[in-house]
Amino acid sequence: MDVVEEHDIQDKPTKKKTKKQKKQPKPPHENGNDSMIEKTEPEHVDAPAEFSFPPTFSVSEIKNKQRRHLMFMKLKQEKRKQKVAMKKKKKKERDALGDKAPPKEVPKTIENQRVYDETTVNPEDEEVAFDEGTDEFSAYFNRLTNPKVLITTSDRPRGRTVRFCNQLATVIPDAHVYYRRGLALKKVIPQCIARGFTYLMVINEDRKVPNGMVLCHLPDGPTAHFKVSSVRLRKEMKRRGKDPTEHSPEVILNNFTTRLGHSMGRLFAALFPHDPQFVGRQVATFHNQRDFIFFRFHRYIFKNEQRVGIQELGPRFTLKLRSLQKGTFDSKFGEYEWVLKRHENDVCRRRFNL
Repeated sequence: MDVVEEHDIQDKPTKKKTKKQKKQPKPPHENGNDSMIEKTEPEHVDAPAEFSFPPTFSVSEIKNKQRRHLMFMKLKQEKRKQKVAMKKKKKKERDALGDKAPPKEVPKTIENQRVYDETTVNPEDEEVAFDEGTDEFSAYFNRLTNPKVLITTSDRPRGRTVRFCNQLATVIPDAHVYYRRGLALKKVIPQCIARGFTYLMVINEDRKVPNGMVLCHLPDGPTAHFKVSSVRLRKEMKRRGKDPTEHSPEVILNNFTTRLGHSMGRLFAALFPHDPQFVGRQVATFHNQRDFIFFRFHRYIFKNEQRVGIQELGPRFTLKLRSLQKGTFDSKFGEYEWVLKRHENDVCRRRFNL
């Protein structure tokens, strides 16, 4: 019995030693192999700090939303750096070649690849000149009439629409704002003609936001219906200038090249007086791009003899032509000269009407 107890007492500490030895592994330098030190060192310590992605990397494969967004931003930043580096490299090459450098490549856009339209206006065309001399706007361009505009709204207008009409009246000289009070447009038009108005502008709204404009030239038409979007009033604009003065502004019409666009340009030009007052340094711009008409109202600021800046006065909005009707407004029996058909431009995105 005594022998057994002695063996048990001797075996217990040996088991504890073995457990301690297993928990504490030997360091690699005790084996005498120096190559193991080099292999166990992490490789990313001496790696460059630049971030690079593998060629088959796809951000959409990352399931975590935050990590996917982070990787996307890093990928976007890397592409931007590569683009800037390529631009600097090309610029150095062009500076080194000097006059022998090849011409710059023109980027392909929808505008410069536009499908040719047969109705494109040629300023020297005799037929176009004859039509301009006999159309509804000939009295204005022959200085026989002066523009006088009546601005009204739909029934029960809201505050935003009323403010938009009041600001339009400050942009267009000799413009007057009146409320309809439930009158139909067929009854309003004869009253406008009797009082010498040359234009009737109706601002429609939906959900308290201006969304449409009817522009009727008096007394013989035509009548254009526009969709209004992206309306920004003066208080909603940043870094705007002071309120416009009563001076007659200049008018700039851009990219109205077709016969329909030419008619729209003459329609907008007849809203303003013939002789602009350059002392006010104000200019109204109608810019057509992909059949969207952008309106801006600016003031020139002469910084010195060589530098000229512009200051936006507001309001700003975008127009999209829906229809052009011959004569004055008549929704039932009117004859339409042009109507925007739905999905008309889906076949070819490079075809425009204005």
